Amino acid sequence: MSVFKQYRRTNVAEMRPVTDFEIKSTASYLQDVGISISDEDKRNGSPLLGDMIARNPKNHNDQWLVAKKYFEENFEEL
Repeated sequence: MSVFKQYRRTNVAEMRPVTDFEIKSTASYLQDVGISISDEDKRNGSPLLGDMIARNPKNHNDQWLVAKKYFEENFEEL
């Protein structure tokens, strides 16, 4: 069995808020346009107001949803 270890982030994350259109859309729409959403976030109703879309700064096509609670607990704007 794998053991989880704690790691600190060493880079700046690129994120943007979920748009009103994305909130009114379905999770499957976001996935269709290339934004990954975890099953847990889908079960919790995402995309929701306050959720963020993150992207890999080296590959802008690699995008994923970050739930509002996780974002607020782990990130602050520079």
